[in-house]
Amino acid sequence: MGVINFDIEIPSPIPPAKMFKAGVLDADNLAHKMMPDAIKSVETLKGDGGPGTIKLTTFGEGSQHKFVKQRIDAIDKENFTYSYTIIEGDVLTNTFESISYHVKIVASPDGGSICKTRSIYTTKGDAHISEDEIKAGKEKASQIIKAIEAYLLANPDYC
Repeated sequence: MGVINFDIEIPSPIPPAKMFKAGVLDADNLAHKMMPDAIKSVETLKGDGGPGTIKLTTFGEGSQHKFVKQRIDAIDKENFTYSYTIIEGDVLTNTFESISYHVKIVASPDGGSICKTRSIYTTKGDAHISEDEIKAGKEKASQIIKAIEAYLLANPDYC
């Protein structure tokens, strides 16, 4: 088993509190609105939204995957941090045991925010992840942040 980490920082003109509320706290209700081709639904299978909660995300027709189950590992509403692990789903393929994400949204000097994400890929056996797969993961993270941003810019009265 191997572990591959990568970090990405994505700037946004949206303030941290608003970005965290839309991208984390209200994500179950907004995901299909922000990314209608990619996400069909998000439902809580177990838990109250705190650590240990299990969620099922069903992807839309525009996605190459069908679903993922994720476990919330930590959430801090005051410091805008959120950690979760994909524990099941076809996104793991035969390559990954799990994929974990640690997200922290911080204020930027211009009044917006910077979304800092650490992705941790735990591979099965001696499976290898290519640079192209890492690049695709970074692009997907950027697309999600930009979708949240676009939704909030189009809906300025949100919150």
